[in-house]
Amino acid sequence: MATRVSSPSRSGAHGNSKRSSSASSRAAGTRTGGSSKSKSTRARSAKGRARGAASRPNPLLHVLGVVWSGIAGALGSGVRRIGRSARDIDPALRRDGAGLGLLVLAIVVAAEFWFGVPGAFGHGVRIAFSTVFGAVSHALPFLLGAMAWRTLRNPEANGPAGRQVVGWTLFLMGLLGLINVTESPLPDPAAADRMRARGGIVGYISSSMLNQLMPAWLAGVLLFFVALFGLLVIVGKPVYEIVDQVRDAFSGAQERRDKAMAARQERRALKYGVDEAYDTPIIEEHRPRTRRQKKPQPPATEPEEVFDAEAFADSGPAAATAVEKPAAEPEQHSLPLPATGAQARDHDETDLAAPEHAQMPSRVEQLQLSGDVQYTLPDLGLLKPGSAPRARTAASDGLVDALQSVFAEFGIDAQVTGYTRGPTVTQYEVELGAGVKVEKVTALQRNIAYAVASPDVTILSPIPGKSAIGIEIPNKDKEVVSLGDVLRSPQARNSDKPLIVGLGKDVEGRVVLANIAKMPHLLVAGATGSGKSSFVNSMITSIMVRATPDEVRMILVDPKRVELNQYEGIPHLVTPIITNPKKAAQALEWVVQEMDHRYDDLAAFGFRHIDDFNKAVRAGQVQLPPGSERELAPYPYLLVVVDELSDLMMVAPRDVEESIVRITQLARAAGIHLVLATQRPSVDVVTGLIKANIPSRLAFATSSATDSRVILDQTGAERLVGQGDGLFLPMGAANPKRVQGSWVTENEVREIVEHVKAQLEPQYRNDVTAPAAGEKKVAEDIGDDLDLVLEACRQVVELQLGSTSMLQRKLRIGFAKAGRIMDILETRGVVGPSEGSKPRDVLVKPDDLDGVLASLSGEAG
Repeated sequence: MATRVSSPSRSGAHGNSKRSSSASSRAAGTRTGGSSKSKSTRARSAKGRARGAASRPNPLLHVLGVVWSGIAGALGSGVRRIGRSARDIDPALRRDGAGLGLLVLAIVVAAEFWFGVPGAFGHGVRIAFSTVFGAVSHALPFLLGAMAWRTLRNPEANGPAGRQVVGWTLFLMGLLGLINVTESPLPDPAAADRMRARGGIVGYISSSMLNQLMPAWLAGVLLFFVALFGLLVIVGKPVYEIVDQVRDAFSGAQERRDKAMAARQERRALKYGVDEAYDTPIIEEHRPRTRRQKKPQPPATEPEEVFDAEAFADSGPAAATAVEKPAAEPEQHSLPLPATGAQARDHDETDLAAPEHAQMPSRVEQLQLSGDVQYTLPDLGLLKPGSAPRARTAASDGLVDALQSVFAEFGIDAQVTGYTRGPTVTQYEVELGAGVKVEKVTALQRNIAYAVASPDVTILSPIPGKSAIGIEIPNKDKEVVSLGDVLRSPQARNSDKPLIVGLGKDVEGRVVLANIAKMPHLLVAGATGSGKSSFVNSMITSIMVRATPDEVRMILVDPKRVELNQYEGIPHLVTPIITNPKKAAQALEWVVQEMDHRYDDLAAFGFRHIDDFNKAVRAGQVQLPPGSERELAPYPYLLVVVDELSDLMMVAPRDVEESIVRITQLARAAGIHLVLATQRPSVDVVTGLIKANIPSRLAFATSSATDSRVILDQTGAERLVGQGDGLFLPMGAANPKRVQGSWVTENEVREIVEHVKAQLEPQYRNDVTAPAAGEKKVAEDIGDDLDLVLEACRQVVELQLGSTSMLQRKLRIGFAKAGRIMDILETRGVVGPSEGSKPRDVLVKPDDLDGVLASLSGEAG
C-alpha cells in the first residue's frame, strides 16, 4: 500500500519540475528574440502601407474604366444576340445569301477583267486576283457564276460546304499547275508579271514541287487527274454514275429516233399493217443493271414491317395496308456497306419516299360513240397508290448470311453477290467458283429451305441473261402492288393500245404489262385464294380506264354469279353478264358466228387483220359495191371473259369445247380474244384441244404439281405463295416469268364503273344468248342417225332398261352401232356408265321423255 501511495507522488513531482523547466526556457527565449521579431513585423507593415498607397487608383481613371467596361459589355451582348438570331435564320436563306455573295463577286471580277474599272479599286482587284489565280482570272466569273447558280437553284446539290471547298481547291490547283508546267522554266514569285500571266500563286504551289521531282509531261498528267478528281468531288457523283447517265442519254436519243421511225412506218402502212419480228405480248420496264459487290457485308440492324396478308386474298378486305415501324432501310440494289448514323437518316428521308405518280396524258384521238356523244376515259387518280417499293430490308440482308452459311457448311465455293427485291419474292444471285458444278447448289434446295425457314424456295439455274444461279425466297415483309401504280408507269403511258393490261411487277420490282391482242388468248388457273379473281378484276378495270366502248367490247360469263356482277351495266358489254352455263354455251356459238362475219368482210375487201381493215375504214379507203346500202364502221375488239370454265364444261362439254377450239384457232385476225379462268385445272376441264390452241398461260398457286403441269406443262405453280403470286408464260416464251399480280379494291372498281356508266348506256344485242326461232341443230356425233337415236332413247326410257343387246333386237342393228348409240345416250345423261355385263342405269324418267327427245333433236327448249 505504501508503495502504491508513494509512487504517484514522486511522478507528480517529477512532472512539475519538467513543466517549470520548460516555462523558464520559453521565458528566456522571449527575452532574447523579442526585439528582432518586432522589427521584422514593423518593416512588413510599412512596405504594405507603401504598396497600398501606390496601388490606390486615380478617381478619373477609375470612372473611365467603368464606362469602358459597360460599353464593351453592352456591345458584346448585342453582338452575341445578333449571332443567336442569325443562327435562327432558315439554312436555305443563309445559302441564298452565300449564293448572292458569289454572284456579286462574279460581277465585280467580270467588270474589272472584261471591261476595266478605273481607279485604285479596280487596280487592287486585278492585282489581287491575278496574283492568286493567274491567267484563269479572266474565266473566274464563269466559275463563280456556276457556283452561285448551283447554290441558288439547288443548294442540296452542293452537299456539305467542306466538300465544295476541297473540290474547288483541288480543281484550281490541278488546272493552274497544269498551266504552269507548260512553260519552262516555271514562273516564280520573283517575276510577278510573268507569274500573273500563267498560273499565279496557286499554280506555283501545286507545280513547283512536282517539277523538281519528275519530268514536266508526267507532272502535267498528274495535275490533270488532280483537276478531274476535284470536278468529281464538286459534282458529288462517282465515275460509273456519270457513265450510266451518258449511256442513258444516248439510249434515250436512240429511243426517240426509233419511235419517230416507227411512226413513219405506221403512216406508210396505213392500209397494210406489218407485225414486228420476235414480237411479244409483254411490255415491261427496262432498268440499267446495277453494280454488284463481291463480298456481302453484315446486315444492319433494322426493324421489320407487319404486312396484312389477307389483303391480297379474293375474299379479303378492300385495301391492303403495310404498318411500318419507325426506322426504314436505304434504297440499294446490291449488297453495299450498311448505312449508319446521319447517312442512314438521309437515306430514310429521301430514298424511301413514295414516288410521285404522274397522270396519263389525254388521248390524241377521242372517238365519237354515237352522234355527238363524247366519251372521256376515267381519271387514273381514282386508283390509289400502293406501298413504296424498297430494294433492301433487314430481313433480306439476314437471308444473305443464312445462304452463305449453307454454302460454307457443305464446302461449296459459291458467293452471294447481290439480290433484287420484288414485292413478294427476293431473288438472290449466286456466283460459283471455278470448277464448281451447278448441281451442287441445286441439290441443296431442301437445306436452303430449312436454313431460311421457308418451304417455298425456287432455284433458277441459271438466271435468264446472267451467268449466275437465282434463289427465289418469299419476303417476310411483302409489298402491295397497286393497279394504279402499274397503269401510271411510263410504259403504260407511252402505249395507246386499248388491250394493255397491268399484270403487276416481277421479282426485280419492274412493272410488267401485257397486250392481250398479242397473246392472243389466255388461260388462267389457280386454287381458291391464289389471286385469280383479283387478276380478272385488274384486267377488266385496266380496259375500262384505257379503252372506249367503240374500241373494246366485252362478253362476261360468271357462272358463280357473284364475281363479276359489279360490272353490270357498263357500256363495254355486248350482253348482260351471263350466269347461266347453257346461255354461255350459246354466247360462245354467237362469237363463232361473229368471227365468221368479220372474216367475210376481211376476205371481201382484201385485208388480213382487223386492225388493217379499221385503219382503212377510218381513212375512207374502203369502197362498197355499187348499190350497197351498208354503212361500214370499224370493228371493235371483242374480249370474252369466262370466270369459271369448269361450270361450262360440266353442262355442255362438247359444245363449249368445240366453240372454244374454233374461236382460239381463227379469231386472232378478227380481233376476238378469249380469256378462260378456272380454279380446277384438271384434264377434263382444260382438255388437250383447249391447251393446244391457247398459247399464253397464267398460273397462280395450285394445290398440286399435277395441276401445274396441266396449265404450264411443267411444275412450279405448286410452290407459289398465293395472294397474287403467279407464273406468266406468254406465247413464244420458253420459261415462265414470275409476277406479283396487281391489286385493285372494290371501292376503286365501283368508282370507275360509276364514271363509265354515267356517260353512256350499254347497247345490248338480243341475239347473243337467244337461239333462232325454230332452229334445230343436230350434234355432230349423232349425224344422220338422229332417228335411230330418238327411237333408242324412247325404248330405253319406256322400258327402263339400258342394254345394248336390247337395242340390237328392237332396232335390228349391229353391235357396233348399238354400242355407239348407247354411248351417245350416256353423254346426254340418259343412261349411266357401263358396268360390264350388267345393264346400264336409266337416269331419265318416262315423264321427262319429251324434253330429252327435243334436246336430242336440237330444238330450243
